[in-house]
Amino acid sequence: MKLNTNAEITWCPGCGNFGILAALKNAVNDLVAEGTPKENIVIASGIGCHAKIVDYINVNSFYSIHGRVPPTLTGMKLANKNLVAIGFAGDGDMYDEGISHLIHAAKRNTDITMVIHDNRVFALTTGQFTATSPRGFRGKSTPNGSVENPLNPLKLMLSAGATFVARGYAGNPNHLKELIKKAARHKGFSFVEVLQPCVVFNNTYQEYNRKVYDLSEDNHDTSSLDAAMKKADEWKERIPIGVFYEKESKVFEDNF
Repeated sequence: MKLNTNAEITWCPGCGNFGILAALKNAVNDLVAEGTPKENIVIASGIGCHAKIVDYINVNSFYSIHGRVPPTLTGMKLANKNLVAIGFAGDGDMYDEGISHLIHAAKRNTDITMVIHDNRVFALTTGQFTATSPRGFRGKSTPNGSVENPLNPLKLMLSAGATFVARGYAGNPNHLKELIKKAARHKGFSFVEVLQPCVVFNNTYQEYNRKVYDLSEDNHDTSSLDAAMKKADEWKERIPIGVFYEKESKVFEDNF
């Protein structure tokens, strides 16, 4: 199924967003082939480089405002439980402006999927630090280096009650496609953090290519919250990707 649009793609050459877009298109094609009506798939985005993804794939879509993708999708699911609702946000969009909405969507176990394009920098506004920027990050707002420690989004979502927590890498779109499909099929709040290099303001390709490994290689127990928390702390020497945690729980829309 052709999902391309006529919109000109304006991401920088080499941007990690291309890998996320490819993974999304392949995931949508697989979901439709497996029986999900295309018209039941809806995506929403916030504000930032990530947000252009809704222009580049031919499915029902909605531009939200800064940090408000989760409540936008929650409203859609309350109106129509048959929808497969997938939200896209950047780390600045979601972990700064929208963090309260993200936490409450996880707490409620809203039946939506959030995919976070985490390049660890405000890229659209040309290089300011975000909640996930590493300590010492030099950007336009921190020319002498950030003095803050980065937020750990996975541990935040695990603590908030998310029932599906995963991490992918834009440099491995085939693996990311499978994560998006699993997240979309999961009944409950699904969170997929995506390591997304910004080639202009925070090019992390070499670091990620060297450190990233698949959690399935470690026989990780996805039913264990403790095991997920421990794996979420890995970063310095190795960076795990895959499903960290998954459980079944009644969703917000049914309770509502």
